Formats: sequence, structure tokens, C-alpha cells
Amino acid sequence: MSATAAADPGAALLLLYDDALPQVYGYLRARVGAVSVAEELTSETFLAAVTNAKQGVVGDVTVGWLIGIARHKLMDHWRRTSREERNLRAVEDLVETVDDPWDSLLDAYSARAVLSRMGLHHRIALTLRYLDGLPVPQVASAMGRTVHATEALLVRARAAFRVAYGERSDDGR
Repeated sequence: MSATAAADPGAALLLLYDDALPQVYGYLRARVGAVSVAEELTSETFLAAVTNAKQGVVGDVTVGWLIGIARHKLMDHWRRTSREERNLRAVEDLVETVDDPWDSLLDAYSARAVLSRMGLHHRIALTLRYLDGLPVPQVASAMGRTVHATEALLVRARAAFRVAYGERSDDGR
């Protein structure tokens, strides 16, 4: 990295962009499933990074820093989605969709589908702990909870996931 890039976070971000883009997109794509959503969240991530760089609130401009921003954008997306789902339920009864029979297999698609139907706190806790591989104290910090409360949440979230996944494969969906 040049001296200019080290002194200017915007320049550092520009130098990092080509290498970081596929990593940030891959991180988000693996968690949301939909290409369009992953692309939108990737765009939001880099816009937030540019904003932070312009405001000078950046330490080291690294791929890890960008993944951290992406993680926050993902959590914001899930919160937004959860609010929208609650609003839809308040207006009308949701019609249960028929899933492809292949979804009963234990693969990434099935796990993502089950995870997406879970409550927001369970979804966030399981994603941060098991997909991102964060230790419980970091999950607690990211969620603004105590470590003990986060451990209890993870126990409940794992149990709920097992039940939801079992129901999913027992009925052929």
C-alpha cells in the first residue's frame, strides 16, 4: 500500500475494492441466497464504507472491516424483512407455499430456508455463531446482549432450528 493510500482511507478503499468485492459479495450471497439481495447489500456495504472513509471514522481499511460492515447491513436487511413480514401478517393470512420436494435434503439451501423462517434474534444468533464462526462473546457484543443471555438464546435457537428442520423434512417439503 502506498503512503497516499495509508494516509487517505478513500484511496486505500479504492485499492482494496477489486480484491474485496468478490469476498464481500460471497459472504452476503452465502447468507441470503438471492443474487439480487446479495448484490444490493454488497452495494450498500461499499457505500457505507465510502461514507465512513469520507467522515474519517476508519482505522485500517481491510477486507475484515468491509465484512464487518456487510454483517451490519445483513442484520439491517433481516430486521427490515422481519418488519415487512409482520405488517403482511397483520393485513392478511399468509398462504403456505409449496416447496420443492428436493428441499428435504440436508443441504445449504434447506438450512437457509429454515433459517429464514426463524425469528430475527434466532436467525442473527445462529448466523453469527455458526456461519460466521464468531465466539459467543462476540455474538453477544454484536447483538447488544450479555454472554449468558446469548448462550441461552443460542440453546433456544438451536432447538427451534432442529424442530423447524425436522418438520420440514417430515412432511416432504
